Amino acid sequence: MADMAKEIVETNGLSNVITVLKGKIEEIDLPVTHVDVIISEWMGYFLLFENMLNTVLYARDKWLIHNGIVLPDKTSLYLTAIEDAEYKEDKIEFWNKVYGFDMSCIKKQAMMEPLVDTVDQNQIVTNCLLLKTMDISKMVAGDVSFTVPFKLVAERNDYIHAFVAYFDVAFTKCHKLMGFSTGPRSKTTHWKQTVLYLEDVLTICEGEALVGSMSVEPNKKNPRDIDIMLKYSLNGRRCQVSRTQYYKMR
Repeated sequence: MADMAKEIVETNGLSNVITVLKGKIEEIDLPVTHVDVIISEWMGYFLLFENMLNTVLYARDKWLIHNGIVLPDKTSLYLTAIEDAEYKEDKIEFWNKVYGFDMSCIKKQAMMEPLVDTVDQNQIVTNCLLLKTMDISKMVAGDVSFTVPFKLVAERNDYIHAFVAYFDVAFTKCHKLMGFSTGPRSKTTHWKQTVLYLEDVLTICEGEALVGSMSVEPNKKNPRDIDIMLKYSLNGRRCQVSRTQYYKMR
């Protein structure tokens, strides 16, 4: 892409305006000591999976002038809960008996791997809760590890089969506020949503609360992978449960 970009610049007579550099940010040298703006599409699935955020922070700290601009500059991670019996039956429970064979060991593995897919907004059972906001102009690399509490309140009587995470992106430093959402109620993006299936099928009534916490951190062996721990409990009229589940985005 860098080679093509350079050719496009030359073809359009802009070589005296635009300079294309090819290489890793951590390894290249710029022809200037500082820059005014850094623009990067670093976001991954679940915002942080296979992301390049640390590279952006490296470039910011090395080259961005004081009061310079990073775009996008704000990202927000959200959580909600859905009914998803049909898909879970087809993709997860399927492994209990495959043509007469017990393959439930694969089911355990499948449960640990978050699913990146498009969620129908009609499946949403609870409110959508803001978990964490990241200010790219101020944050440090360690901020991608966090534990946050949540409380999701049911908006109708239904079953819950999974949590769903998504994120919003904002360009607040532009002359006009801009941004987009990857949520199930917004136009579909290639990031889709991240579905985390529960071991339990929760029966929840309108107004009841599903409470807990989510812990997120880069995998110690491969920091571009993500380890997620979910603690959740429901003390409702028809269902009482308390559990901790672990997920690995690889």
